[in-house]
Amino acid sequence: MDETALGLRASANAFLSQYEPLTLVLTPVVGLLVAILLHFIIHFLLENGIKRSFVGLIMGAVKLVPGVNKYIEGEKQKVVDKLQSGIKCKRESWQTELPHIGLGREVIGRLTSQKEKDVNWQGRCSGTVYIGGHESEGHFLLTNEAYSMFSHTNPLHLDVFPSIAQFEGEVVAMTASLLGSKEEASGGQVCGNMTSGGTESILLAVKTTRDYMKIKKGIKKPEMVIPESAHSAYDKAAQYFNIKLWRVPVNEEFQADVKKIRRSINKNTIMIVGSAPGFPHGIIDPIEELGELALNFGICFHVDLCLGGFVLPFARKLGYPLPCFDFAVQGVTSISVDVHKYGLGPKGTSVVLYRNREIRKANCCLDPQHQFVAVTEWSGGLYVSPTVAGSRSGGLIAGAWAAMMSLGLEGYMEHTRVLMETSKRIQNGIKEISELFIIGKPHMTVIAFGSKVIDIFKVNDVMSSKGWHLNALQKPSSVHICVTLQHTPVVEDFLIDLKESVKIVKEEPGTIEGGLAPIYGAAEKMPDRGMVQDLIVAFMDSTC
Repeated sequence: MDETALGLRASANAFLSQYEPLTLVLTPVVGLLVAILLHFIIHFLLENGIKRSFVGLIMGAVKLVPGVNKYIEGEKQKVVDKLQSGIKCKRESWQTELPHIGLGREVIGRLTSQKEKDVNWQGRCSGTVYIGGHESEGHFLLTNEAYSMFSHTNPLHLDVFPSIAQFEGEVVAMTASLLGSKEEASGGQVCGNMTSGGTESILLAVKTTRDYMKIKKGIKKPEMVIPESAHSAYDKAAQYFNIKLWRVPVNEEFQADVKKIRRSINKNTIMIVGSAPGFPHGIIDPIEELGELALNFGICFHVDLCLGGFVLPFARKLGYPLPCFDFAVQGVTSISVDVHKYGLGPKGTSVVLYRNREIRKANCCLDPQHQFVAVTEWSGGLYVSPTVAGSRSGGLIAGAWAAMMSLGLEGYMEHTRVLMETSKRIQNGIKEISELFIIGKPHMTVIAFGSKVIDIFKVNDVMSSKGWHLNALQKPSSVHICVTLQHTPVVEDFLIDLKESVKIVKEEPGTIEGGLAPIYGAAEKMPDRGMVQDLIVAFMDSTC
């Protein structure tokens, strides 16, 4: 060993001799722990946001003070009690045991008396019931008759009920044909299934995408990026399927912000989301730009057409200037659309569509089945199911098929013409009320409005007292009406009551008590969103 090496070793030994052996061992360990802690803090701040994380830490510290947590829980219970009283929950009168002797046909009388407790929804509800006009009674009778003819059937048993399998296939094909499946850009392989509603359609699209991207790109810690305006069903899907969810603020036009979504995409991103239109404000996201983004990153792109699927295609045919929203856009891999909304099918009918069968079903028997679940080792026999539900109601499928076939292209075109004109009349009427403003530029039949001078939630409470049932929104504080055929004959009544409600709130704000305005107002201003979450979960738990 040369003198240089010996000199270096001597210097090192002299340096290390100043420290205890334990210190030499602990120093790198402590350094590693500090690095891990810093990584966790940075990741936590990025995932939850600096403001929310800071508020959470402060609230967590405050709750440690003796007596504070008990006080907070007491105040939360007061809010829950107020919510319960607001909806007049009276569980005491509920039937909790089987009658000793069956009631027979008497149950019809019981059903009738219970139905009388429901609110007067004809023309007074936002969304909810989409059929209307003089033909509504006939349409209800038709879909109900179709349901009753097949209420005993179950599409899980294809060999027993091939009729239902055909009806489902035809509903899916007819729906797909409205949304670009016949265009060259779609590839001509669009497939799908019927589901129980928009939430299940979205759940299936997310689950299918997760499994597809695991095979395609090896992603084992999936994440998805959605705009703030996207439906809460994506939050449910994220919880159910263990997917990290990133909600990105919308732009000034209340549309998905493509630049912010791009910045949120990483190696674990499996999908991005757009809505046509979004439920809160009725605005179509920039689907073409999002589709291009998905293509560039090699990820999936789901379009939520639950609300617009049976309006936008017909509005486009009527000449309304609309951006692209369907499989004609390259990059769109899946679509959800509800038949039970503007498709006027029975409640509990929706469709999930995929650009091709490869996305919906793995081609290799060793792979997960993406949307499908197939079980081969059960003692009960071979089992395969395409959706979340096992047994499903064939009556609902038949009802949806009957609705679409009875109305046809001309029927939907006429309904859309009336809906778009009614929506425009309501928009124009709201614009004439100086205290209100419309949020963004609605593309369809959802109109959200807020105010910078009065409490919009109090306006909503006054409207409720007049028999109107609208939807309260947040970020920003606002209210919306989802226009249906029910609203066409009552547009002037709605606008008169809205103008009067605004006047009451403006002139006598202190006299308006009760209602949901205090709760929505408090929730909007409450910095600790975890506490808001606790409130609504406690309320749901107490009413189920």
